[in-house]
Amino acid sequence: MEPTTLGIIMIVAGVVMLIIEASAPGFFIAIPATVVLVLGIFGLIAPEEMFYSWVSPFIAVAVAIPMTVVSIYLYQKLAPPETPTTTVGTSLIGRSGIVIKELDPTDISGKVKIDSQEWSATAKTRIPVGSEIVVTESKGVHVTVKVTEERR
Repeated sequence: MEPTTLGIIMIVAGVVMLIIEASAPGFFIAIPATVVLVLGIFGLIAPEEMFYSWVSPFIAVAVAIPMTVVSIYLYQKLAPPETPTTTVGTSLIGRSGIVIKELDPTDISGKVKIDSQEWSATAKTRIPVGSEIVVTESKGVHVTVKVTEERR
């Protein structure tokens, strides 16, 4: 096989790996793809030195280390990590829900359902199951609610 052919194969392999990474992020082949792509380009520029010389391993390492650092930097800029979406108790204030286990001012075992999540709840008055409520206060995973006022 001719040295330039090997360089072209490496470039094609690098581009294919980059396309795979772009279509399915998180595959983590962007770094090796970048290294293979750059080594393939060097293989086209200086094929004898790149593939058939005693300095070939040193060239590969000299290319791989900086390209890895650059790839990691670019990957972090292009795909910053997303913070997980969680419901914080304070974000529930003012939201409506329904009582699924009776609420009693003297007991903290009451439960309400807000959107699709169940929350431990209490109220200043007894509230029966099935009542519509609105969150007035939140502490940790426990919410304080009141009955939703009837529309007139």
